[in-house]
Amino acid sequence: MEKIIACAVDGIQGIKVEVQVHVERGAKFYMVGLPDNAVKESHYRISAALKNNGLALPVRHIIINLAPADIRKEGSAYDLPIAIGILLATSQLNFTSIDQYLVMGELSLDGSIKAIKGVLPMAIKAKEMGLKGVIIPKENQDEAQFISDLDVIAVSHLSELISMINGNQFQPSRSSTPIIENKKNTGDFSDVVGQHFVKRALEIVASGEHNTLMIGPPGSGKSMLAQRIPSILPSLTQKEVIETTRIYSVIGKNNGVISAPPFRSPHHTISDVALVGGGSHPMPGEMSLAHNGVLFLDEFPEFKRSVVEVLRQPLENREITISRALKSCTYPAKFMLVLAMNPSPAGNYYEENSMCSKQKVFKYLEKLSKPLLDRIDVQIEVDPVPIKDLTVPCEMNETSEMIKKRVIQAREVQYERQGKTNALLNSTELKKFCELNHKEKHFLIKVGKQINLTARGYGRILKVSRTIADMEGSNSIHMNHILESLQYRSLERIKSFLV
Repeated sequence: MEKIIACAVDGIQGIKVEVQVHVERGAKFYMVGLPDNAVKESHYRISAALKNNGLALPVRHIIINLAPADIRKEGSAYDLPIAIGILLATSQLNFTSIDQYLVMGELSLDGSIKAIKGVLPMAIKAKEMGLKGVIIPKENQDEAQFISDLDVIAVSHLSELISMINGNQFQPSRSSTPIIENKKNTGDFSDVVGQHFVKRALEIVASGEHNTLMIGPPGSGKSMLAQRIPSILPSLTQKEVIETTRIYSVIGKNNGVISAPPFRSPHHTISDVALVGGGSHPMPGEMSLAHNGVLFLDEFPEFKRSVVEVLRQPLENREITISRALKSCTYPAKFMLVLAMNPSPAGNYYEENSMCSKQKVFKYLEKLSKPLLDRIDVQIEVDPVPIKDLTVPCEMNETSEMIKKRVIQAREVQYERQGKTNALLNSTELKKFCELNHKEKHFLIKVGKQINLTARGYGRILKVSRTIADMEGSNSIHMNHILESLQYRSLERIKSFLV
């Protein structure tokens, strides 16, 4: 009996699978170990691939066991380990060190080895198991190479792999420097004319990793500003790069290694499942694809109510658990939520001669539920830029790189003090790191009563005030920090005009 090490993926975690091949007299082919239809069909792909490369699937009694049997094996990625196991078990191939490698890949009928999903979690699992390397499709080489101290044998054809084994020329495909692919350029803040108040607010948002809501009429630049937020965020750490790339690897987005914060902007017609993740075979949704980056929801009141409400729990837990009858999966979802909306159904602010009545405008704004708003740290009004300001040369504006340096400095202060950004502080940490003096505390309680602040809303103001203090190099939160944070509560002001 031959044993080949393979791997299943549960969520974004790799799980060891042992492909056991037993050959005896007879003429049947059995596959056990909870395989799905795609795995069962590998019999036909393997048979054709072997014949088209001068090899054979012998007319013998072949039993394939995929252990452990309580984990469902899905997809066509088991083709290659099963094929290698059969060749070894029937003495058509001799590879004594096969137990040092994790093998995965899909076979075409001509023997080509096609790309598969989830290679990065598999490579991480191989390293955790202490294996020497992985044998994977050539197309998946970049993401596997990011794991250090692991030989990556990337092949594009079955005949190529067999030649390497027979010639004992098992040379790793590793390059000296892993290929890093950044996300597409999202623009620079120097392109944005005016909007100094909004730029200041977004710098605070980026510095503390706060969720934000932008309110303004069409053409005021909400989308343009949101798209430039990733340009002022710090580059991902190595841990964050691996976390983020794992998610994209699982869904088959062959993007290499993702080193820049992702920016996701789904349309308002998106379904609950597409946003959260799920399906009969659970896969990550837009929330998880925005992990360590930005999730931008434009025209937010146009999203379905059910979609709006599913945002609440992930914003608190920073992860999503998808439960199905056969299994449950947990995906990370630590993202900055950026919302944009018009101030009324007609698009503009309410006026006495407006086409929209006060009731219609109020109903429109009420689409943002109170529990969700409590999870939004910063609310900003975005006014259209006056025509005269559009003539100001862009060279006079601050670049994203200049803002980014200040954001990095503010975050370094937070990580040194508490090991996380201010937006992620829990209630216990809030009391410890956002303590107010008597004067500031009394003032904030008084204001909170006037604007009907909830306990969660009170905490949000403290977090934003703490971020402003960090940006200014202050150890304590002072009155000017609280006053500025209170400016970023625009929705309450807009609603007050309608009463």
